[in-house]
Amino acid sequence: MTDRTVLDASTLSGWRKSSHSGSESGSCVEVLDGHPSGVPVRDSKAPHGPALVFPAAGWSAFVAAVKDDNFPA
Repeated sequence: MTDRTVLDASTLSGWRKSSHSGSESGSCVEVLDGHPSGVPVRDSKAPHGPALVFPAAGWSAFVAAVKDDNFPA
C-alpha cells in the first residue's frame, strides 16, 4: 500500500456504503472508517480493485459540501 492507494481493497474489512444508496449493491462507492492513513474509498463494483485513501479532513470537507448541495448540476 502507498500513502494514497490500497491496491487490493478486499484486504480491508468493514466497508460501508451510504444509506442513500439503493438496494443494488453495484452502483455506489464504499468507505472504510478508522483506517490509520485516512479514509479509503472504493467502487463497490470492483471490491478487489484499488481504493483511494483521502486525508480525513479532506473527506469530511467533501461530505459536508455534498450535504450543503455545493455541487450544482
